[in-house]
Amino acid sequence: MLTQNFADFELVVLDNASTDGTSDIVGSFADSRVRLVRNETTISMTANWNLAVELCRAPLIKLLCADDLLRPDCLRIQHQVMAANPRLSMTVCRRDFLDAAGRRLATARGLSGLLGERDRVSVARRVIRHGGNPLGEPGSVLFRQSAFTATGGFVEDMNLVLDIHLWLRLLAHGPMFGVADSLAGFRVSGGSLSGRSHRAGYQQQYVCNAEVVANPLYQVRELDRVIGAAAAPLAQLRRRGLFSLASLVHQPHSARQSRSA
Repeated sequence: MLTQNFADFELVVLDNASTDGTSDIVGSFADSRVRLVRNETTISMTANWNLAVELCRAPLIKLLCADDLLRPDCLRIQHQVMAANPRLSMTVCRRDFLDAAGRRLATARGLSGLLGERDRVSVARRVIRHGGNPLGEPGSVLFRQSAFTATGGFVEDMNLVLDIHLWLRLLAHGPMFGVADSLAGFRVSGGSLSGRSHRAGYQQQYVCNAEVVANPLYQVRELDRVIGAAAAPLAQLRRRGLFSLASLVHQPHSARQSRSA
């Protein structure tokens, strides 16, 4: 974050009662833009994400998870998009998938058919047809705090699809803009929450999509729902394959040889 070539930002680091020295490390940076807040006890991921947004004092918010990355021009490009069009509720960029060592597993992924300004109907139909999350994780998105507040924030019962569930609800408060550049890096690890929760995540995605289908605001058609139901297993399989690849790549060479034998 501190290498961004857009300097007018506040970096709120919310330490969720970690035991790995995070607060000491953050406190070592002599940068007035960095503000450290520490939870006395560990709270749920959903509550932590909501608190992180609540602590922010700027009108535009990006939620960056601890192991994800941004290209140095990410904030500058996405801020320009939002400043140029106050109607937008968010802007989304493509992202690279990285393994634990920072090596690229895939580049410039996401936003197929969603580049440029898109209204809620076109985005909702594309999401439902995709069967997964074609917009991406929090690091890819810059959103308006006012729109976030209007939605009520992240929902605990959707803890495995917090991001796409929020993105869809933000659309009720303004269109989105898809940026073609890959400006973020999402860390893929077999041991992460995303890597360990495929079945439960699939079930929550189904509930999320059902909410959209049932809401006339999004004008999702029956054909969209049918296509999405057929595509969902493949979307889950692609994601599971990516996490499996990350786990395999991260193993020592000797362990990979043993497994192949």
